[in-house]
Amino acid sequence: MRRAGLARIAAGLGALLLGGGAAAPPPSGAPADPLAAAGWELVWADEFEGDALDRSKWTPEVSCWGGGNGERQCYTDRPENIAVEGGLLLLKARKERFAGPARPPEIAGRDNPTLVQSHTSGKVRTIGLHAWRYGRIEARARVPAGQGTWPAIWMMPDNPAYGPWPRSGEIDILEAVNIGARCKQCAGGRENRTISALHFGDFPPANRFIDSRTALPDGALPSADFHVYAVEWGAGLIRFLVDGRVHLTVTADQWSTASPRARGRPHAPFDQPFYLMANLAVGGRLAEENNAKGLAAASFPAQFAIDWIRVYRCARDPVTGRACMG
Repeated sequence: MRRAGLARIAAGLGALLLGGGAAAPPPSGAPADPLAAAGWELVWADEFEGDALDRSKWTPEVSCWGGGNGERQCYTDRPENIAVEGGLLLLKARKERFAGPARPPEIAGRDNPTLVQSHTSGKVRTIGLHAWRYGRIEARARVPAGQGTWPAIWMMPDNPAYGPWPRSGEIDILEAVNIGARCKQCAGGRENRTISALHFGDFPPANRFIDSRTALPDGALPSADFHVYAVEWGAGLIRFLVDGRVHLTVTADQWSTASPRARGRPHAPFDQPFYLMANLAVGGRLAEENNAKGLAAASFPAQFAIDWIRVYRCARDPVTGRACMG
């Protein structure tokens, strides 16, 4: 599976480097790439094939602020928390007392005091390096299990056009909280759903979101194997997929922003470039207020494994992206 994927990546990157359009067609008898057939063209990817994080693509976040969600980790730039091994990006959460800066650089201000947290973990971002408006973003990943674990692959505005969160929006491709923990409303009695969401609206408490919690068709725990999580994003339309199956579709009439800067912009705030990130949070309200509540000591150490992340644009409609969305 990885060999076929790498062949497609190489072909797509070769076409980009040569200044051409779509990649050359596959040899006679080879299976067609369904993404290429739909018009998607690879523009950025990380296959995590080396032995170190590619700093031309990612910047680790170093902060202990808890994301504004009451999370319990300090994100560090240490191999104990961020590693590239065996073709995988590994984000590792560990129970260990750690001190670090309260906030990440972009919101630190002049005073950035030191905070102490009970756990450490990893978070990587393309902030300041790469951002995209419209396209298809997908990742093959295996989420960890355990009460209090909260892995995510998500996007935030690169240069917020409509003001601070959530007026400029947030796109959550994948979230998973407390996989395998007791869950009264889940089939089989165990948490087996992953989450995709959009956040928008006005400053809290007037913020809004639309989300979907979806289980795998066979009811298996998503922590048992790798799955492909994706978003297809075009002007006025966003849809989320797991293993090629659409589980949430949102249109511009369902989202909004209270920013006065959005007047005359019907697709705001999701009409601007967003950067990409992946992290493994520890606790926080979404995790600790669901399922068995709080943290389970047995959940840590935990590991979020990402096989690859790929970004495509709609080659025949790069302005709106809609031509590739059916």
